Amino acid sequence: MAATIPYDTKAAPMAPDSPDPAPEFDTSQPTIARVYDALLGGKDNFAADREGAATYLKYVPDAGRCAIENREALIKGVQYLVRTAGIDQFLDIGSGLPTQKNTHQAAQEINPDAKVVYVDKDPIVLAHGRALLATNNSTIVVTADLSKPQEILDNKEITTHLDFTRPIALMIVGIHMHFHDDEQPDEWVRTIMDQLVPGSYLFITDFVDTGEPLQKAMEQAGLESLGNGWIRTPERITEHFLGLPLVPPGLDFLARWFPEDPDGDVPEVEDLQPYQRILMAGIAKKG
Repeated sequence: MAATIPYDTKAAPMAPDSPDPAPEFDTSQPTIARVYDALLGGKDNFAADREGAATYLKYVPDAGRCAIENREALIKGVQYLVRTAGIDQFLDIGSGLPTQKNTHQAAQEINPDAKVVYVDKDPIVLAHGRALLATNNSTIVVTADLSKPQEILDNKEITTHLDFTRPIALMIVGIHMHFHDDEQPDEWVRTIMDQLVPGSYLFITDFVDTGEPLQKAMEQAGLESLGNGWIRTPERITEHFLGLPLVPPGLDFLARWFPEDPDGDVPEVEDLQPYQRILMAGIAKKG
C-alpha cells in the first residue's frame, strides 16, 4: 500500500492577525520548516511541501515517525535542560514552525518563566509564530539564518529577550544535515557558542551514517526533495559539539537517548527498528 500523509491536502496557512505586513514567501518551493511540518502531520504547509514530504515517504516509509521521534527527542532534551540543568533561556535555531509540542511548551510547563527565541530563515515561521505566540510574552520568533551567525548575535530582538550574561541553551536540532560540510556549519555554531557564558549548553540532533541502507535512503530523499540532507558518521557528528564534553548518555540513537535517566534500561541497538537508527542526539556543556 502506498504511504499516505496524515493531513488535509487542501489546507494552507492563514495570514496572522497582526498589524505588521505579512512577510513574502515562495509557496512554489518546499522549505525545510514546512516539509517537517507536513511530516509531523501539521497544516502549515503548501502543495510543494507536501510533495517534498511524499518524496521522503517514498524512500523512507517511516519518515513521519522519524520526524515525530526527532520532536520527542527535542522535548526530552528541553526537559533535561530545564529540570536537571536549570536552564531557563533557549536559543532555538532552525526551529521550524512552532506547532505541535515545541520548545516553549516543554520548557514553560516546567518553568513558566523560561524564555525562548525561535530563529528560522523561512519567513512563514515568523508569520505563523507571531500569531501562535501572540499571548506568550516569554517567547519570540525571529527571521535569521544560521549561516550568518553574527547577524543572530547582533539582533536586538534576541539580545533584548535573552540575557547573554547568563547561561543559554543553544539548540541546533535537526539542522546540521541540511548543510554540507564544505559550508563549515560547525564554525557558525562556534561563533555563537563563543559568545555564550560558561554553564551554557549545545543541543544537537543529526542524521547518522553507520552504513545502513535506510540511512542512505533518507539522504537520497533529502537531496531529491530539498537539495540537502546529508548523513554523517557518529565520529563526525561528535565534532559538531566543538570539543565540549557531552552530558550522559553522550551521543546516541534517539530511542536510546534519555538524558534525564542516562543509566536506565534502553533497547539494544540491534533491537531498534531501521527508522530508529537514522537520527542521533546529544547535549554538551560549556565549562
